[in-house]
This record gives sequence, structure tokens and C-alpha cells, in this order.
Amino acid sequence: MVDKKATGRKRKAEGKQPAKAADKHIGLVKNDPWLEPYEDAIRGRHDHALWKLGQITANGKKALADFASGHLYFGLHKLAKGWVFREWAPNATEIYLIGDFNDWKETPRYKLKRIEGTGNWELRLSEKALKHGDLYKMKVKWPGGEGERIPAWCQRVVQDDNTKIFSAQVWNPEKPYVFKKKKFKADKSPLLIYECHVGMSQDAEKVGSYREFQDNVLPRVIADGYNCIQIMAIQEHPYYGSFGYHVSSFFAPSSRFGTPDELKELIDTAHRNGIAVIMDIVHSHAVKNEVEGLGNLAGDPNQFFYPGDRHEHPAWDSLCFDYGKDEVLHFLLSNCRYWLEEFHFDGFRFDGVTSMLYYSHGLGEAFCNYGDYFNGHEDDNAICYLTLANKLIHEVNPNAITIAEEVSGMPGLAAKFEDGGYGFDYRMAMNIPDFWIKMIKEKKDEDWKPSSIFWEVKNRRPDEKTISYCESHDQALVGDKTIIFRLIDADMYWHFKIGDENETVHRGIALHKMIRLVTAAAINGGYLNFMGNEFGHPEWIDFPREGNGWSYKYARRQWNLVDNKELDYHYLGDFDKDMLKVIKSVKNFQSLPLQEVWHNDGDQVLAFSRGDLVFVFNFSPTRSFTDYGFLVPTGAYDVVLNTDSKLYGGNGLADDTMTHVTNFDPLYVQDHKEWLKLYIPARSAVVLRKN
Repeated sequence: MVDKKATGRKRKAEGKQPAKAADKHIGLVKNDPWLEPYEDAIRGRHDHALWKLGQITANGKKALADFASGHLYFGLHKLAKGWVFREWAPNATEIYLIGDFNDWKETPRYKLKRIEGTGNWELRLSEKALKHGDLYKMKVKWPGGEGERIPAWCQRVVQDDNTKIFSAQVWNPEKPYVFKKKKFKADKSPLLIYECHVGMSQDAEKVGSYREFQDNVLPRVIADGYNCIQIMAIQEHPYYGSFGYHVSSFFAPSSRFGTPDELKELIDTAHRNGIAVIMDIVHSHAVKNEVEGLGNLAGDPNQFFYPGDRHEHPAWDSLCFDYGKDEVLHFLLSNCRYWLEEFHFDGFRFDGVTSMLYYSHGLGEAFCNYGDYFNGHEDDNAICYLTLANKLIHEVNPNAITIAEEVSGMPGLAAKFEDGGYGFDYRMAMNIPDFWIKMIKEKKDEDWKPSSIFWEVKNRRPDEKTISYCESHDQALVGDKTIIFRLIDADMYWHFKIGDENETVHRGIALHKMIRLVTAAAINGGYLNFMGNEFGHPEWIDFPREGNGWSYKYARRQWNLVDNKELDYHYLGDFDKDMLKVIKSVKNFQSLPLQEVWHNDGDQVLAFSRGDLVFVFNFSPTRSFTDYGFLVPTGAYDVVLNTDSKLYGGNGLADDTMTHVTNFDPLYVQDHKEWLKLYIPARSAVVLRKN
């Protein structure tokens, strides 16, 4: 059966045989000869990006970053003397700034002038015309209509607690935040990502703040051993319950979590503690709202978005950017540069890339063979934008991190631009969580096959790095289930006290650790965990909404559970911490060859090695094995991690203090291998290091 969400499984072009790789082929085809029938399409996309790059950089006479500088020109800016405000609104006939400074009325002093021969408008004001904290909007008039609008490029938006109305806000503090850590380089050896949401990061039933995250959660991330946080819902969004995916103001960090300066301080503090910070960026669509968003900025609904049938996203109730317009490229590329330079983000996880790549948004598509990626159903404008975005981001910061959230398996997404790829550093291994859900839902424990597990966790294109994960925020939302809930369900509430566990809980705790270990141990790029899932957070995420009485009960993280040593949660949290410690103990762990030592589906045993580490799994629910032998390099091996240890809620059946010395076998002398014989209890895994 074909897994439509495979992260680049090598699908054979039907009826074609691969030719030998030759110098004439572009890099993607050299690396994968099965792509040869589609080389013209691959080159066409590459040439399209090169053509557009030449067009917007005057054939290389200026940097791509010079083009991506709209945020320095548009919007509200404080000058040495006075203020300047600019907006792109080609369909407008008149624009006024209205706000606290003029009683929200149209006044001549605050009327913009159209810059001749362009769709741009400008207003220059004196020093005293605006002050820090003033609220404002645009009053835009167009043929046949008018409306109040929030500027497209504004960098600060706030919501009135009583009226719930959003307004732009002048942000010019007397003492703006100054970064203490001027230069930072992310540790990608490997990249260990803690996916998080600032608002729901606190124990209290409320919206958490940047400062509270910095004080209460960041220290946990540091102590747990992650080296990167991926923050969701940063770009301003009118509806909190959208999880940040219906963006209205692309340049404004969400004010519901605090001020721009507090976000800067959070990022700076993370950097000072060796933690990279990447942002979940949403360029795949925009909120439909006209008053808060870009939906109808100046009487032209298609100013930023595709016209006709492609205007609205059929599944997301949102609007689709027109990536073929230079002004839209200018807006989105400037947005990438802005977050990197203004806030010192270390990169981005691009959301909804599949939706961007295909006219169908990937809906109802099977993606069964390579032809499905090159059949004319792809949006070359969006492909060009993503390619340019990656070039720009790495031009601004050569050490930046870009990750694509993409379900179809489009070849080349995380391959080098020079090879015909789109230039992402990583792609999400979206096949892995789907696989674990399927295993838990559909297979009896005795039918879990190590060969299938090992194949799935290392299923990726050799020329593309991935971010492996068992579950992300997607699996934690209402309507889905986390792994711990699939394994244990309601018994989480009744039998998670130490000493009161039933068989369901013991099984769930054991498999939760094994699933994480086998996934993390097989990475070729990085590993991701969503906030709280490392310790088996017991409840789904449900943001305040009409259907739950606008409650924050499930839009939070109960850290008190993992801190309570009388409950089993701390076992899972402690294991996660020690698992990462083992992985980080080997430099560039993700780059080491992943070598299978042994698998036996009948015994449900799997063993593989990376460098001096040997990983051994016994997925059998009932059978323990004494003196189970594996051929490994001759030497002595010490246990560095055991899921069955009492430290992690296991049975502690093996003696992990003893050194395991290999047993001589004359048949394998020339291979420098001998038999490593272990006692491996049922439903457990052990990691050993060669001395």
C-alpha cells in the first residue's frame, strides 16, 4: 500500500527504467535517476526561479535582501525629525490616518498623498503629531465604497478588551530593547526542537505572556536538553482559537502575549542560553477579515490574493496569496527578512506548504507516483516564491534554519537550490506520526513488526534532511489524540499515581518511551516534540470558543503534573531528558550511518547502531529473552539508557551496572565482530555504548 504522506519515498516512474546518472543531469536527477523523465519540469521550475531572481535583483546587481526591504519603507516609521507613513493601495482614491491624535476623524493634516505614477501613498508628519501608544487606523476610500483598515505593514496591533476592536498602535518606546547577544549560531548537531505556544504555556487558565514563558517555560526547555524552540502563533491573528493560522497582520507580533520588546527579550534570553528560536510562519494563506486583515484593503479583494476560483481556500475559510505578483513577493519576502533582522529569529517552519504547491491544495490527491508531482497541477508561482524565500533567508543569515511542513512528498523540497531543489534545510517527516497512529489504532501489540517500524522511521530521500517526530501540536488538538491518550485513555485520570498503575498504564508508559526512542534514534536531521508531550500531558488542546463557554481549561499546560514526584508523568519527562542527553553525547549524531544490526519480526526484536551506540528494542508484549545475541564490533559495551529502568517507571529487570563484553566467534574474526548477548525484557529498549 502506498503511503501518501511519505516524506519522499522513492516512487518509480511507471514503465520507465532509470538511466545512469550523468554530468548533463541536474543534481536532483543525478541523486535520483527515477526523476529523469521529469527533468524538463524540474529544470523549468529552476529556470523560473532564476528568471524571477534576475528580474527583481537587476540581474544580480543588487542583493535579494535589497528587494525584500518593504518593511523599511512601508508602514509607520520614526525619522530623525518627525514621522513618515506609507501604504501600497493602488485601488484607493483617498486615505486618511485616523486615531487618538485626531478624535478618529478625517482631518487634512493626516491625509495621505499618492506618490505619482505608483500605487503607493505617503504621509509625513511632525514630531508631535504622533506619540508612543497612540491607536490609529487608515480610513480608505475607493470607487463605490470606503472603510476603516489596519495598515498592511503595521508592526503593532492591539485589541480593546471591551469592544474587541483591533487597532494599530504607535510603538516608539523611550528605551527600546537592545539585544545583549549580538551574534548567535544555532546548534544543528542535531537540531532538537521544542514546539511551543506562548499563550497556552502556563498552568493558569489564561493567556500566557512572553515574559511568563521566558521565566517559567524556557528554563524547562534548557534543562530538558532541547536546543531550539519553535514558537507558534507569533504573527497577529484576530481569533485566538485559530492557533495562529489565520493571520491578519503579518509584521505584528501578537500583542495578546505582550510587547514587541518582551518578545525580543525572550529570544535574546534563549540565545544567551544556547537555544535557537524559529518561528512558525504562515505564508500559505491569510484571514478573510477585511477590517483587521488584508481581505479588502482598498476596495480590491484581489490586491494580495488570487482572483476567481483560486481566491479562497476551500478547506480553511481563508484567502490564497497571488504569488505571481511582484508586490506580493515583495510583501512576503520582506516579511521573512523583517522577522530575522528585527527580532533575531533563527529561521522558520513554513506552514501549509502542500497547500501552496498545488492548485488543489493537495486536497483529494493520492500522490502515488512521481508523475503526480509534475502533471501541470502545481503552482509554479508558489514554487518560485518558496525557492526565493529560502535563498533570501540564507542570504540574510547563512546559518538560518528553514523547515517545510509538507505532506505530499514533493521531491527536491529540502534539496539544494543549485541541484534544482527548493532550498529548505529540512522537511517534516509527516509519515512518522501517521504511522504511529495507525500502529496503535489498528495493530495488536503482538503484530508490531520491527522491520516495518525501522523502515518507516528512516523513510526519506537521501539528499533531503528531515525533522522526525512522533507527534506535534496537530495530534494534541481536539478532534485528534496524543500518543499517550491513544495508549492509556481515561486510565490517565485514575491510575497514574505511582503504585496504583494498572496493566494499561504500564503498557502505555513502556510504549511511549520506546516509540520516542526509536524515532529520535533514527533521525537524519532533527527531532521535534510538542510542549508537554514529552511527559505525556493528559489533555487535548481546546482553545476558548463558544462551544466550551470560552474556557481556558484546556488551553494551558499542567506543569504541576510533571513536577509531582508522586505521579507517573515525571518518569516520562525524566526519560525524555536522558534520551536527548544520550543523543547529544555524540557530535553530529544525525549524520552517522544508520546501520541495522538485526531484526526478527517473529521475536519482535530490532537492533541498529550509530557510531559507538547500539540501540536494541524488544516490542514483544509478553516475551523476554535471555542471552539474545547480536553481531557487533568486538569490545565492551555499557548501558547508557534503559526504558525498563525504575528511574523511568519500568520494572528494572536488568542489571544496567554491568559491562557487556562480546563473545568470540572464529567465523567473524575477519569482520572484527563478536556476539553481544543481552537480557532484553518484554516491551523494553536499551542503548549501549562501546567503550
